[in-house]
Amino acid sequence: MANENRDITGARILVDALRAQSVNTIFTVPGESFLAVLDALYDVADDIKLVVCRHESGAANMAEAHGKLTNRPGVCFVTRGPGATNASIGIHTARQDSTPMIVFVGQVARDTLEREAWQEIDYRQMFGQVAKWVTQIDSAARIPELISRAFHVATSGRPGPVVIALPEDMLVETAPVEKAVPPLPYQTITMQPASEQLARVEKLLSEACKPIVLLGGGAWSREACDDLRQFVTRFDLPVVCTFRRQDLYDNRDRHYAGEAGLGMDPALAARLREADLLLAIGPRLGETSTLGYELFSIPTPAVKLVHVHRDANELGRVYRADLPINSGMAEFARAVARLESPNKPVWTDWTQAAHADYEARRAPPPNSGSIDLGAVMAHIDEALPEDAIVSNGAGNYTLWVQRFFRYRGWRTQLAPTSGAMGYGLPAAIAAALQKPDRPAVCFAGDGCFLMTGQELATAVQYDARVIVIVVDNGMYGSIRMHQHRHYPGRVIGTTLQSPDFVGLARAYGAYAESVERTVDFPDAFQRAREAGRPAVLVLRTDPNLLTPNMIIGPGV
Repeated sequence: MANENRDITGARILVDALRAQSVNTIFTVPGESFLAVLDALYDVADDIKLVVCRHESGAANMAEAHGKLTNRPGVCFVTRGPGATNASIGIHTARQDSTPMIVFVGQVARDTLEREAWQEIDYRQMFGQVAKWVTQIDSAARIPELISRAFHVATSGRPGPVVIALPEDMLVETAPVEKAVPPLPYQTITMQPASEQLARVEKLLSEACKPIVLLGGGAWSREACDDLRQFVTRFDLPVVCTFRRQDLYDNRDRHYAGEAGLGMDPALAARLREADLLLAIGPRLGETSTLGYELFSIPTPAVKLVHVHRDANELGRVYRADLPINSGMAEFARAVARLESPNKPVWTDWTQAAHADYEARRAPPPNSGSIDLGAVMAHIDEALPEDAIVSNGAGNYTLWVQRFFRYRGWRTQLAPTSGAMGYGLPAAIAAALQKPDRPAVCFAGDGCFLMTGQELATAVQYDARVIVIVVDNGMYGSIRMHQHRHYPGRVIGTTLQSPDFVGLARAYGAYAESVERTVDFPDAFQRAREAGRPAVLVLRTDPNLLTPNMIIGPGV
């Protein structure tokens, strides 16, 4: 046939390869360095939704959140130089959060490489320690091969980001059609726990008096969480989730014991130290979930440790486990769900006490300010439906969200374990676009919101009906807290003078109002839910209230 002899451009081969991997959404800020790709996307607009963002950090954060929501690589296109540097925050979050993601970066033409041409950067050096794999496609004929590899790398072992540089002349280069056959869809690599490892888990449980399950990490699924819950229920085990992984287990369940993260409940920290068996399923056991590596002794914890992780490189990295298991979360959860439990576990009282401690900590402390964030969170906890998605960035305001809101289950939480400010709004937009039938609520501090607030324009353009709750205390609250602890009375560099958030949001086309009193919040929240467009509620909070339990004097 005549078509068998025609040549196809690199840009068309790339777009066809993405379609073959079932990519249906791409987040971008357009750049001339990949203009040919934009043109190729024009012909497949019905198959691939192109979401044009206002800043590359917003695009990268949306792609990362998309990857979290779908367990498939989120895809982002940015231009060379400034575009890549702006997107780096989302790449870093994907790395720390173990999120599958592929970032395509426009690159200078191949014949100008290594001359420091306009906006030229060596992306292998720039992202070499952040991404799982960084490559540059120098031949259009190799696009199918390298795209297939990128999707396998991003999703295998510990999931993470892949960065691919695209020289602009390669994108208009042609290749014979027989070399441009789209790759087959990537395959998820599975890892099963061995039968002898499962037998050892049973034995360790039979010998334990105070066991605890610690959940975390990436690559979970709803089915895996359901299987894990069967195991927990059958064995009547207390469950703790690591920092910003609280949606791995229904917080309302009687087995839930809280979050091992920043601002950890001292009673929970004491309980983790007292445990005689720790089943760490999924987490890396990093700094935030171990109180700065002080919770357990290094390298050999006093507690018996079963450590389950998808990536063998994470097993023994810091802590030597009594039983290291290299397994996928779904495979391990499915296997332990079938284990036979003792008739009456000896740790029933231990489990009940752990949940009671969690419930006691959920009671908001007294607050004399006009806005009580604890009461606000209590209302949202009751008002939102089961499948609502709650996002946030970083800052002290998140302590109220993570302490007083109860996450219902898998992917009801989008929050960066990397501690990246500005994440919440892009993540909520990605959620609203991917799951338009589910409410998406974003919490952001005043400083956090202003880092990506321009993405409200993206939300309005694509009718992503997010609700943004801006907690405005006129400062970078986390840094002020540390400043107060280490240099009391010497406030500098942490005060913010913010714009009129309500006026700003309305200028973007969003619904917006300011809430001055706690009692007014329920009606305002309902109006935001019924607005039929993106909505912003601004809460002006007491600047002296730095955490739910820390109040400082005026001017301190």
